[in-house]
Parts: sequence; C-alpha cells; structure tokens
Amino acid sequence: MSDNLLGIPETRLAVDPAAEKIESGVDPVQVAATYPSSSLAWAVLAEDALADGDRDVEAYAYARTGYHRALDSLRKSGWRGQGPVPWSHEPNRGFLRALAALARAARAIGESDEEARCTQFLRDSSAEAAREVGL
Repeated sequence: MSDNLLGIPETRLAVDPAAEKIESGVDPVQVAATYPSSSLAWAVLAEDALADGDRDVEAYAYARTGYHRALDSLRKSGWRGQGPVPWSHEPNRGFLRALAALARAARAIGESDEEARCTQFLRDSSAEAAREVGL
C-alpha cells in the first residue's frame, strides 16, 4: 500500500551538478560558492557544522539556506507544496538532507516548533528519508 493516499505525483528533481563535486571530495565551501543553488552543498555544510558540536547557529544558517534553495528547485519541478519527494531518487536527497539538518539544527538552538515542523515535513515528503537520516 502506498503512503501517497492523495495520488499526488512524486517530485523528482534534476541532477545536481554539485553532487559529483561533493562525492569526489571537493571542499563543500568551494562547492557551495560554485553552485549556490545546490541544496546538497548547503546540507553537507550544515551536517558538518552539526558534527562539530559547537557550530549550531552556523549549521542552522546553512541548513535554512539549503532548505530554501531546495524549495526553489522543487517549485521549478512542478511541486505544489505537498506530495512525495522520494529518497530513492538521488537528486532529491539534497532537499531531504537539508530539511533533516534544519530539524536537527533547530533542536540544537532550542527552536522546538521549527524542529517539529521540519521533522513532520520530512516524514510527509519521504518516510524512507526520515528512516535513513534517523528522524
């Protein structure tokens, strides 16, 4: 049985050229500067800042940037504010990772409403993504 009870078509983002750079080990700061519309680059920066443990505000800013860049991409791909954004489609992972990082960073700075909203949005967009990232 599908989780998509409304029958809204899946949104599948275009390939993010930054993904190849990230995967090949290019510094995410350089990747974000070269590809500022890449939600993946901003998500990686947010994840790295969260992993450092003392850069939570920075992580929040990176994650929020990635989230907003992803919303732009989603809208350009026909997304209308709801419906599945599958984790299985790799180009969607930048959005999903940015959203997860935003939930975590919001928790870290005490923004519990934002954390709850982002966590629910992630689960509504892709239950698989929520499981993969542990939210």
